[in-house]
Amino acid sequence: MPAPAAAIEAPKLRRENLLDGIVGNEHISTAQRSSYDDVAVMYHQLWADWYLPAAMPALERLFFSQVKPGARVLDLCCGSGHVTKELVRRGYRVTGVDNSAALIELAARELPDADLRVSDARELPFDGEFEAALSTFDSLNHILELDGLRRAIAGAFRALRCGGLFVFDMNLEEAYTADLHQWSVDLRENSAGLVRGHFDMVTKRASTELVWFVRESGTDCWRRKRSTVEQQCYPLGAILSALEDAGFRQIESIPAYEAGVKSELGFGRMYFRARRLC
Repeated sequence: MPAPAAAIEAPKLRRENLLDGIVGNEHISTAQRSSYDDVAVMYHQLWADWYLPAAMPALERLFFSQVKPGARVLDLCCGSGHVTKELVRRGYRVTGVDNSAALIELAARELPDADLRVSDARELPFDGEFEAALSTFDSLNHILELDGLRRAIAGAFRALRCGGLFVFDMNLEEAYTADLHQWSVDLRENSAGLVRGHFDMVTKRASTELVWFVRESGTDCWRRKRSTVEQQCYPLGAILSALEDAGFRQIESIPAYEAGVKSELGFGRMYFRARRLC
């Protein structure tokens, strides 16, 4: 692990309660907290221009070409709104949900008129309201138990109208076996972010460690945040079974490279497309 002090010219580091929010998330109760809340701004900065440009060919083919502008779309696990903004720009009527209140707060700052809600993907409150649902950037891998994944997929089915389309991507095992244990460093004028991953081949549980240092305005003090985000790797058959058992039909699984993703983002990533038929 590179020494953050050396990387950012030996700043004065001050440890603070991890519940203190860099984006004003101190109002979030411990019971409600997501592992992304403490590093929400770091997440928003690091991945703002990474997923969507690389994934756009797949999304054009699998989603945008199939859903007309003006349709009601559920952005499931929308995060800080990277993809939500593109949906709004294309004229969809979007409802975005995520279990991280801090990420939803960031999304709301850039999309003040959007319908954005803090909600657990396993407990979706919708019933036949949407023409389409989209979940991107391996978000459903963050559900750590198979029963929970099945509940989220069943909730997406209930949320759709007859004929509704559900498109999502997930990481399979190949994606988690690359680039493990090495720190990736992002240095900016007033922040430094460090990220590294680990994958347990026995439990199929992946963890990503995120450490973020941010300079406090007008001082030479730096505040540290850290969090560990976990994902579960599921067998392809279990995902397909969950879709079928929820009631979806016309189920397809398309490797990301075949869907048009040419960058490293496509390594080990699978796209899924299915419909709720009447």
